Amino acid sequence: MNPIVRSIEELVPAKISSSFWFYILMRTALVASTVCIAFLVPFFGLVMALIGSLLSMLVMIIGMTVIVLGIVSAVFGTYSSISKIANQY
Repeated sequence: MNPIVRSIEELVPAKISSSFWFYILMRTALVASTVCIAFLVPFFGLVMALIGSLLSMLVMIIGMTVIVLGIVSAVFGTYSSISKIANQY
């Protein structure tokens, strides 16, 4: 929740956002709004679990793609370098 509050604090003038009471009030309001949403949305925990699992799967797929591309690039780069060295002799 800290990134959300920091983004909101950037929109507020520095004189107000540097106040201790503003700090406490913003964080309390954010937690209270989260609790209200959790009460209003039926099966909120299950919805959050579904979103978390889908995003975890998406991150895994993207991560595996990056790893495979890195390995393929390393293999082709090594082969290319070795072949250029061999052609020099």
